[in-house]
Amino acid sequence: MIPVFYVPAMTANDAESFSPSAGKPAQVVADWRMNFDIAPEIEFFEFEPVTPKTLALAHDPAYVAGVLSGRVPNGFGGRSPSVAASLPYTTGSLLAAARHVLQSREDWAAVTRIACSPSSGFHHAHYGEGGGYCTFNGLMVAALALKAEGLVDRVLILDCDQHFGDGTQDIIDKLGVDWVLQVTHGGRLRGSYRDPAEMHDRISQFMADIADASKGRGVVLYQAGADCHVDDPLGGFLTTEEMRERDRQVFWLAQQHRVPLVWNLAGGYQRDERGSIAPVVALHRQTMIEAIIAWDQGCQ
Repeated sequence: MIPVFYVPAMTANDAESFSPSAGKPAQVVADWRMNFDIAPEIEFFEFEPVTPKTLALAHDPAYVAGVLSGRVPNGFGGRSPSVAASLPYTTGSLLAAARHVLQSREDWAAVTRIACSPSSGFHHAHYGEGGGYCTFNGLMVAALALKAEGLVDRVLILDCDQHFGDGTQDIIDKLGVDWVLQVTHGGRLRGSYRDPAEMHDRISQFMADIADASKGRGVVLYQAGADCHVDDPLGGFLTTEEMRERDRQVFWLAQQHRVPLVWNLAGGYQRDERGSIAPVVALHRQTMIEAIIAWDQGCQ
């Protein structure tokens, strides 16, 4: 089964925001639970929220305290208590999923090497401020926590959201983190998305580099953004099938290079004629199906 690290506290109510990401975890998980192709193949795990001290591994402690207390605006530009309460859980989900795929790294036969954190709102969060619907950079918090716990030597952040992870890069630069490689749609993957062969070769090389440099002590954090879709108002130019191929390649390459992988939801802003985010939920469903296929076939 694919482990999914989800608790209802990850979901917040922020109806005033254009972005649906605060409330998206509950909708995506509900969809998976109702899908006959997915529900039998996933297992849900609870987890503890991260502490302010853990968030401060990647952020100014004053900023962390300000957001959590409501004195400082969150990444949505507001001070919603509901959003503030959810943030330690969204990052906690990603960190718990990463710990899960790393803690028994020697036993490939018994331990799932793919896990899911149904979270988003990370990569535009800088060291001392939020923005772009992102408040805390769970990607970098997780990477730094895993390093501090002695679980990893190298981390590949494969950011396939439509937009550049400027917050991630800001934290890498400010803290001088030379063991995290960020590969983004807005950076090192630009121009390769419409060429499946080129995308395959480039991602394969990045994973091979991480696997070689880490000597078996690496992990991939994969942002499977839905805003790359051609119909997304803030994206995008990939068709539904091209996005499926993107996910298929990432999961298979992680298996091929024997690098454990955690994936999360990232962006997605489409709405249907009723105003629901059903088109975004469908794209995240597609990613989960590809993760299940890659794991099932990799075990054969």
